[in-house]
Amino acid sequence: MTPQDEFEQQVKLNIKRLSEDPSLKRLSNQWIEAIVPHKYTYNFKWLGRPIIQIPQDMVAVQELIWRVMPDLIIETGIAHGGSLVLSASILAMLDYQEAVFEGVTLDPAKPRRRVLGVDIDIREHNREAIENHAMKDRINMIEGSSTDPDVVARVSYFATNFDRVMVFLDSNHSHEHVLSELEAYAGLTSVGSYCVVFDTVIAETSNKHYSSRPWGHGDNPKTATRQFLATNSQFVVDKEIDSKLQLSVAPGGFLRKVS
Repeated sequence: MTPQDEFEQQVKLNIKRLSEDPSLKRLSNQWIEAIVPHKYTYNFKWLGRPIIQIPQDMVAVQELIWRVMPDLIIETGIAHGGSLVLSASILAMLDYQEAVFEGVTLDPAKPRRRVLGVDIDIREHNREAIENHAMKDRINMIEGSSTDPDVVARVSYFATNFDRVMVFLDSNHSHEHVLSELEAYAGLTSVGSYCVVFDTVIAETSNKHYSSRPWGHGDNPKTATRQFLATNSQFVVDKEIDSKLQLSVAPGGFLRKVS
């Protein structure tokens, strides 16, 4: 066994032990509950753009993209564009890796891998910032509801040009909307890739945080995910990611496509 194999084996053991410690899960839930009123997720940027995520999930997304090596990442919910930039920057590194080790021509102005973002309202200052970012040539955007049939058709058509697809769902967090997104976009996910449903943590935090929102304990991304999985055997929850992260806004939301 090589030193690298020994290290990976130790990591797997670490994660297994984490999964067997319910006290850590309780502490993690308490921490998430405590940070929500402080808008903790608003405090971070990726390459200059606000990302509205916690660092643990940012690292998890980076690991998934690097492992799966998708050609296209579809994201619902754009906000300030930080998530689009994160995805695009890791895709750029994948292209760089291929240029270094495989001799593939690297042309930043004509990237092979792309990110497609969908949002019902792309605010002008955010659009301008994204379109002037160093990752701009890797990013396409569609304005419109992610569940509008015309938008779904445009996204599906765009995806036909790519072999390996990953999907991130992070827009309206109501049960009905997320379920509609899953039904519209999960099928575009490639086998072995992921459809990640963000903000499933809503089901595990106090309703008082969402009094002004159309979602809460019984109506949220996790309830939608559970309903979707109940009738769709193509996806499984990657519980190892949950165990590894401990702190996440997407517990039970990292869905791996297995068939």
